[in-house]
Amino acid sequence: MAYPKHVNHELSPMTCPVHLDDVDLFGEGAQEHWYEAYEILHREAPVLRIEGGGLIPGTDAFVITKHADISLIVRDPDRFPVLTTKRLGQLVEQGLSPEEAYERHHSLMQASMLSLRPTQELYNRHRKELTDPWVGTGASRHRDMITRHANDLIDSWIDDGEVEFISRFARPLPQRVMASILGFPQEDIPLLAAWGDAAVMPFVHGTGLRHELTPEQTEEMVARLDGFQEYIYEHVKAKRLDPQDDMVTFLCNVHYEALDRTLTDLEIAGIVHAMILGGLETTQYALEEQAQLLCEHPGTFEQLRADRSKVRTFVEEGMRMRSPTHGLSTRLAGQDEVFQGVEVPAGSLLHLRFGAANVDAEEFADPYELDIEREGVIRHVAFSAGPRVCPGATLSRTEQQIAWGLLLDRLESIEYGDGNDWLHQPGIMLGTLRLHLRFRKAAGA
Repeated sequence: MAYPKHVNHELSPMTCPVHLDDVDLFGEGAQEHWYEAYEILHREAPVLRIEGGGLIPGTDAFVITKHADISLIVRDPDRFPVLTTKRLGQLVEQGLSPEEAYERHHSLMQASMLSLRPTQELYNRHRKELTDPWVGTGASRHRDMITRHANDLIDSWIDDGEVEFISRFARPLPQRVMASILGFPQEDIPLLAAWGDAAVMPFVHGTGLRHELTPEQTEEMVARLDGFQEYIYEHVKAKRLDPQDDMVTFLCNVHYEALDRTLTDLEIAGIVHAMILGGLETTQYALEEQAQLLCEHPGTFEQLRADRSKVRTFVEEGMRMRSPTHGLSTRLAGQDEVFQGVEVPAGSLLHLRFGAANVDAEEFADPYELDIEREGVIRHVAFSAGPRVCPGATLSRTEQQIAWGLLLDRLESIEYGDGNDWLHQPGIMLGTLRLHLRFRKAAGA
């Protein structure tokens, strides 16, 4: 079954690809044609060479689209080094301090990682000791808080009969949840959201598979992030004086066993930056695409209402079919490789196309069919996989499952409302710009 087309294919500035020569995953309007492009790539060029796309002049990049290949790559960071680790190694070789690295590259995450996790071993320790207790293995501690925020949002439109789902639910829910986890005031969410939007500029407005910004865009990003570091420092100072039950307080006081010391303010700021960057976008896109899948598959909403044991599979199936992040250029070939008969020289940049892997017919039968009873759906790579899997994957899954549990409780049905064009934001994340829904309120809701 081919991917079903929306009206946005005609609205897009790019023509829908028919032949391999038509495929452009990174041009303006490409988001509206990704899935048609994936069908062509899987059939004709599962490993697509991008000449001159490598990190060093004269080297190439390769777009990897098959599930088996991507699964192999992400599970072996020694054989396929992580680009961030390589960059951190270069900073270490230059003898830069974290503060100097931040001044030079304007990246709080990179500066903090310089001393916290420059190796895979320290990365694993970093996750286990610093982030897992809050967004990984400890994500279940937030269930009541997530439920409260989701119900509050639904309360604000439950009597209206229609809702712009993204601005009034899918986006504010992860914003509220992350602010609560970090211990930031809810009234600061617009400020945090603005900083979050600035932080993801390379992945939204960057061009090509390296997500490159122009000097002017980089300057704009730095300007828009102004005040973010100081904001975190102010809260760190306040929580050192008056500890609370939140992640920032925890980071202020935790003894980092991997390095046998507590964290510096800059290191805390880098971790908070990573939480803001990764904790908002994925869940938003997942929720709004799942809502679209329910509108496009009549009867599924009613099936889920009748059997809540299917919600978990529905969430995973939704992320498989409509992956929030479609691709990242995060790995290098550490040695000469061969994928799908294509020779990939050592040092080549690898663009891992998670969205394509998740609709690979060799891995998932009938990949464009929503199957809420699909076995093994968790094999998808929407959060990557292996030792570098997204640190907040468990939190995002928890938010999505709770959200749909409550929506199924409080709504009897949903369908598309008026005013939708299904156009997506630019970049490598599948983010619909608006989503108008009509619904019937459940009896007693």
